[in-house]
Amino acid sequence: MRMKRGLLALGLVVAAAGMSAAVAQTPAFFRIGTGGTGGTYYPVGGMIANAISNPPQLVSTAVASNGSVANVNAIAGGNMDSGFSQADVAYWAYSGTGVFDGKPKITDLRAIANLYPESVHIVVRKGSGLKSVADLKGKRVSLDEPGSGSLINARAVLAAYGITEKDIKPEYLKPNQAAEKMKDGSVDAFFITGGYPMSAISELATSGGGVELLPIDGAGAAKLMKDAPFFAKDEIPAGTYKDVGATPTLAVGAQWVTSAKIPDEVVYSVVKAMWSDKTRAVLDAGHAKGKLIRKESALNGLAAPLHPGAEKFYKEAGLLK
Repeated sequence: MRMKRGLLALGLVVAAAGMSAAVAQTPAFFRIGTGGTGGTYYPVGGMIANAISNPPQLVSTAVASNGSVANVNAIAGGNMDSGFSQADVAYWAYSGTGVFDGKPKITDLRAIANLYPESVHIVVRKGSGLKSVADLKGKRVSLDEPGSGSLINARAVLAAYGITEKDIKPEYLKPNQAAEKMKDGSVDAFFITGGYPMSAISELATSGGGVELLPIDGAGAAKLMKDAPFFAKDEIPAGTYKDVGATPTLAVGAQWVTSAKIPDEVVYSVVKAMWSDKTRAVLDAGHAKGKLIRKESALNGLAAPLHPGAEKFYKEAGLLK
């Protein structure tokens, strides 16, 4: 009887050890909400997800979405572990201001890192005769899809130049859809905010008859920067898109955000993997904006408090006291 009890006890110990090992190998799944496939969030998110994944400990995936607003809402609803967002959208969500005015504050929103500047693009057909934001009056203009940061930016830019949606013929299309409609002449212009070069514009510039970019400068740009200090002067360099010269515009920071409900150890492992030599090599070899994603600027202009797991890493790295 004693021998049977001893064997039973030993069996329970072995089983418990096996269960502990299984628990230790249970992967942490970490989804990254990105944006549409024609923008910059999606390819950059894919690069980061692939680079930081380290099965069985961590499995990360990039998920296509409608963009900043959709990502923040998905994080708040527990439908996404993290996501990319423009700094202005993240701040408005956390503080219950701007486009989130009158809605519950998303106080659990937490920052992982500042990534890179996103430039506002206003794309028109080459030879269209449209030369300024003011020329968009009466035109068929896509402002991007609901849930995107680009839509918010488009409305802000138009307002800064004294234009409302009633003054144009608005459409609310994904960039790839807008580019296709521009090819057949059913859209005159479209807005998209993202890190250049953007695939939807590059493809249109090379195979769709050519494009031009409208400048965002002068009094309208100055007013917008005063009203929305997240915007900063920017320039899309000559040659970014085929036969398009240097174009003054405005930019807003792209940030990676998550929820305070995600465990500290998960976010710590994500951030540690993000700033590893492996990920650095992937970022440098991938999309042009990957080179601008630097550990040294990861804490610049964060729109929400740092997640404790991220804070732990940055302190260990000497970037926080």
